[in-house]
Amino acid sequence: MTPNAPKILLLPLALALALSACSRESSAPAAGAEAAKPTLDESALPPVNRFQLADLGEPADACRDLNAYANGKWLAAHPIPGDRTSWGSFEMLAERSLAAQRQLAEQAAADADATGVEKIVGDFWATGMDEAAIERQGIEPLRDRLAAIDALTDTASIAEHLRATAARGENVLFGFGANADFRDSEVNIAYAVQGGLGLPDRSYYFDEAHRDKLAAYQRHVARVLELSGVPAEAAAQQAEAVVAFETRLAGNSRSREELSRDASLMYNPVSLAEADALTPNFPWTRFFESQGVQPPQTFSLAIPAFHQEVDAMLAEVPVEDWKAYLRFHTVDSASPYLSDAFVQANYAFYGKTLRGQQEIEPRWKRALGTLNASVGETLGQLYVEAAFPAESKARMEELVGNLREALKLRLEKLTWMGEETKRKAMAKWETFTPKIGYPDTWRDWSGLETGRDSYIANVLAANEFNYKYDLAKIGKPVDRGEWFMSPQTVNAYYNPQANEIVFPAGILQPPFFDPDADDALNYGGIGAVIGHEMIHGYDDQGSRFGPTGNFENWWTESDAAGFKRLTDRLVAQFDAYEAAPGLHVNGNLTLGENIADLGGLAVAYDALQRAREGQEDPKVDGLTQDQRFFLNWATVWRRNFTPEELKVRLTTDPHAPANFRAIGAPSNLPAYAAAFSCEAGSPMVREGGERIVIW
Repeated sequence: MTPNAPKILLLPLALALALSACSRESSAPAAGAEAAKPTLDESALPPVNRFQLADLGEPADACRDLNAYANGKWLAAHPIPGDRTSWGSFEMLAERSLAAQRQLAEQAAADADATGVEKIVGDFWATGMDEAAIERQGIEPLRDRLAAIDALTDTASIAEHLRATAARGENVLFGFGANADFRDSEVNIAYAVQGGLGLPDRSYYFDEAHRDKLAAYQRHVARVLELSGVPAEAAAQQAEAVVAFETRLAGNSRSREELSRDASLMYNPVSLAEADALTPNFPWTRFFESQGVQPPQTFSLAIPAFHQEVDAMLAEVPVEDWKAYLRFHTVDSASPYLSDAFVQANYAFYGKTLRGQQEIEPRWKRALGTLNASVGETLGQLYVEAAFPAESKARMEELVGNLREALKLRLEKLTWMGEETKRKAMAKWETFTPKIGYPDTWRDWSGLETGRDSYIANVLAANEFNYKYDLAKIGKPVDRGEWFMSPQTVNAYYNPQANEIVFPAGILQPPFFDPDADDALNYGGIGAVIGHEMIHGYDDQGSRFGPTGNFENWWTESDAAGFKRLTDRLVAQFDAYEAAPGLHVNGNLTLGENIADLGGLAVAYDALQRAREGQEDPKVDGLTQDQRFFLNWATVWRRNFTPEELKVRLTTDPHAPANFRAIGAPSNLPAYAAAFSCEAGSPMVREGGERIVIW
């Protein structure tokens, strides 16, 4: 659902490899019976972004462009803040969540006797906010790591260094961790996936359109190396070598588009003997041993051409170039937690140059970002206790139930799908598992040692702790209670290998969900989100997983061909949208999200009609129920982007820009045209062969 890439379907493209394993300890909303209950001052929180009648444009706009009608005024009046690269409903709700998190983190840090998750939250917050201590330490926390790189002499020592740093959760070259086996979703196996690039996608190394960003990246590499102690002239030479190194990796990497549209690329089961034969300079048997993992019968060596290229580079690339690459990435990845010179260099490229962010975020937001990335569920326990009422969870459970029934009816009435495939689609529907608000049981964080001495020491400790927890899952049964987002996250996701839809507490606020709002707004907001996540189980990639989460083909050949014909039409619809002069949406990259939007909105509309069946239309401010339903859908997608951010997203984001999400699905629904009395031929009315109905 998120407007921010990447996400977990969210396919297992990321495979949750960067996420830690979960060991469960309690079912209470927060740990520590003796701890003071966290509280929030609601009056100090930023407002949410509700649909307002005053936001509407001219009535005729409804039939020309729903986004312009519902959001045009608001967008014109709300420029992007300097520390953001986009601004809209998601960001406003994220700001509210951050403000709540800040209060909770400050309370935790003020308790000198805190234990458990409160101590972890307090330690991260206190050290992240201690600018004086961070400045004093400078780059000193990395001295041992840089000395180890300086000592490398040959292929064998480089390979050993890669194994040793990976064991601390600091592998810069490739992702490695546990995820459910595609063939047996009840068991976790190890996955090794491509990595090693500093730019968002392989295309940044080759396409003329990104040439300026590649040149800026090389300057950034030189700047970071110089800050780390390399003389300026040598830093410039090493930066050239680093970019050449990454360009070679990119040449054997898959693009974001390829990965997002073919889940099978992540699954390449091999034996250790087969893997060792593919990469003799980097034997996987030794790698598993060095990570403390029992050597498996098989694991997934995803994108084998990438790993073979790394193996060749171990033999062919000069040691000094390897050292430059490793030195740069060691310092660059740590820069946000080091002294101000490193922080500013990191922001100048990744924020301002790459994405158009005009101001660096204030330290408190950056500290919370680190806390969430490193130990988010610890803060989530405090957030749930203070900010998520039980009645919200109960109302959401009711909504999910209504959406499930509406989806069932749509599946049963499909005319383009044969009965054999439809039976299997229904079997998948029956096994959907919803998760709402927060985990039933919380992760056990005992064993993570944090303190008040060093910010980066806490970050590195959490990295290693999370990595080892993740590795401990390999060969073990999948924990079906595990969450891949913390409760305070403003987002939602579908996990195909568990066939589950997940809605963290953070998103269960206006404009998505309001327990005090009428049905029309809630079904147009969170109802459409629920439908969206359910439909992900039937999008072009989710539909490749069966009811139990196994990667399997449950389609007849004719039904698969019919589905492909329908999705090709949706690709064409979004290919036609011009996001900026000369830059179009990539309908293939965004296909999964567009399928989910189209089906999810239709399911939510059906569910609203069933919920209000036999009741009078509760007009509000002269607007009908159906009008308010579609207007709140559009309100969810009100959003501005910086030009630079938009360009990055068009290349890397499996979501279409928000303004096209606002109009894309409604234009295919006859109910929208009826709601606003749009005539045939209006831009918001797709009819005849143009109208697309999939689920």
